[in-house]
Amino acid sequence: MGLTVIDLSLRTGSEVRIDKAELLSGDHAAAIRALLVERGVLLIRGAHLKDEELRTVARSLGDLRLGGSKRGADGATLREGDEGVLKVSLDEKVNPEYARFLFGNHLWHMDGTYEEVPPFATLFTPYKLSRVGGDTMFANTYAAYEDLSDEDKAELDQLRVVHTMQAALFPAKRDCTPEEFAVWYSYPQRSHPLVWHHKSGRKSLVLSTSGAFVEGMHPAESHDLLQRLMIHATQPQYTYRHEWQLGDLVIWDNTGMMHRVLPFDRESGREFHRCTLNGEEPVSAPREPALQH
Repeated sequence: MGLTVIDLSLRTGSEVRIDKAELLSGDHAAAIRALLVERGVLLIRGAHLKDEELRTVARSLGDLRLGGSKRGADGATLREGDEGVLKVSLDEKVNPEYARFLFGNHLWHMDGTYEEVPPFATLFTPYKLSRVGGDTMFANTYAAYEDLSDEDKAELDQLRVVHTMQAALFPAKRDCTPEEFAVWYSYPQRSHPLVWHHKSGRKSLVLSTSGAFVEGMHPAESHDLLQRLMIHATQPQYTYRHEWQLGDLVIWDNTGMMHRVLPFDRESGREFHRCTLNGEEPVSAPREPALQH
């Protein structure tokens, strides 16, 4: 059967029509991966993947992140026995660790900004959907960078942003307890270039609600700049809104996309299963600051 590709919007997102057996065979993995990097997010309808099948597809596309004591891409702990599949739910009976952080997914973010090498990609499939809400939105930070003015590009190319977990989660839960804030604060801070110069030669904006401040910039100016860029990058021409159906498989390139879930009833039992592909390159810029001795 081979691949049939239908673009979901002009700047980002494509539906890939492929027979399930061919998908699992891995014969088209190279083409799917190339399309993923080009389009940012891919949709395969009617896949209805079981956990082992989800792992099979993930391994055909990259290095599958396995369970253990290591924290997951967006703060949750991958427990032993998960074998690379994380259950994503607000139901503490399904995954109590993840339920502690999932509320932060309502805001635009990139996974793993506290890591030197953020995850490359995510594979996501629903097991139970909410009756109302719960769509997922994606924003292409490659395209958003490409449309900036030359003056903006020259300025942003020089900047670095400190990312923190408390910056990512506090806006979504302003009534957090001191204990919760202490947990968020325990995660490492990470400084990344604002513009990612990828090995491919392409460039993308490194934006996320975890972006706490621009290094060396007045706090007010830092806040205004990050807000302006977030508004720019989430304009309709750079985004795709996905309405979930059971059986869907959605894959997105975490290194060039932001995502967010739209509000839904936390008692709905909404549950997804997710595989994460380990990162393959650090966030880098051509002019890294000199090391201080």
